[in-house]
Amino acid sequence: MTETITIRRPDDWHLHLRDGAMLEAVLPYTARQFARAIVMPNLAPPVTTMADAAAYRDRILAALPEGMHFTPLMTAYLTDTTDAGDLARGHGEGVLTAAKLYPAGATTNSASGVTDIANIMGVLERMAEIGMVLCVHGEVTDGDIDIFDREAVFIDRVLAPVIERLPELKVVYEHITTRDAVQFVEGAGPNVAATITPQHLHINRNAIFAGGINPHAYCLPVAKREEHRLALRAFATGGSAKAFLGTDSAPHARHAKESACGCAGIFNAPYALESYIAVFEEEGALDRFEAFASENGPRFYGLPLNEDTVTLARSGTDVPERLDGEHELTPFHAGQRIGWSFAG
Repeated sequence: MTETITIRRPDDWHLHLRDGAMLEAVLPYTARQFARAIVMPNLAPPVTTMADAAAYRDRILAALPEGMHFTPLMTAYLTDTTDAGDLARGHGEGVLTAAKLYPAGATTNSASGVTDIANIMGVLERMAEIGMVLCVHGEVTDGDIDIFDREAVFIDRVLAPVIERLPELKVVYEHITTRDAVQFVEGAGPNVAATITPQHLHINRNAIFAGGINPHAYCLPVAKREEHRLALRAFATGGSAKAFLGTDSAPHARHAKESACGCAGIFNAPYALESYIAVFEEEGALDRFEAFASENGPRFYGLPLNEDTVTLARSGTDVPERLDGEHELTPFHAGQRIGWSFAG
């Protein structure tokens, strides 16, 4: 039995780093394992312009501990009034790697998001022309749609029509959670891919109610039925070049998660690779892990593969109940043992 696995250093294609003191607290966990990351722009206020993205990138690099090497890949938060010319300049000058579509009200700090896809069609057309990737939080927010059906309805109402109109637009369907999304991505053209989080590979919606209300299993999109989790695992480990790693690591202080109105988000950055590789081992697909973690994402984005490597060992990791510091954080798998450890 193989005791260690060495792969190209992976990248995280969907990450929340926050800002200020929280940024300083969580950035080292990501930089320890990943070479690059697509950094989400849903700050308060959001990162909506090239100038905003450049300033945020500077803050991230300033917070990076000495001796660590990490490249933030910046995104712009799309609004009903986004300037297509500003996006294009940002992309052309290497400041912006992608733009993010948040339907208004879909998740944390998304109140300024797009209210109608028609409002940004000109922006999407420009993005398609210049080869700029659109990252999509794929849920409708209508009050009459059950929260567990929002992803499937979004595909029918929004995503499928956009891709039919703009087949040349490169789209990453972020943090997919359903069999519906898997089937859509697999059936779409080569310009459509998806990221998959570790939590949606490990838990179904029962986890939110295990032992009472468990806010540390609550994220958006929420985990779905077991049949959907199994579809995600099959897609992630099945060898498709359209599936790649995106943690959606979303830190919130413990008191904010355990409040009367707990925040959505799971902080999985500290043990992300250990969490993912455990799934690939369980599915008998360790030989496909490197492609999912380290190759499919950069190839879709048109970026070079990383040359350095990381090693994971079958020595096991005991995940603490919490990570102490200025921001007391609860990591994914808190209090559990994962069968793998990050050896550097």
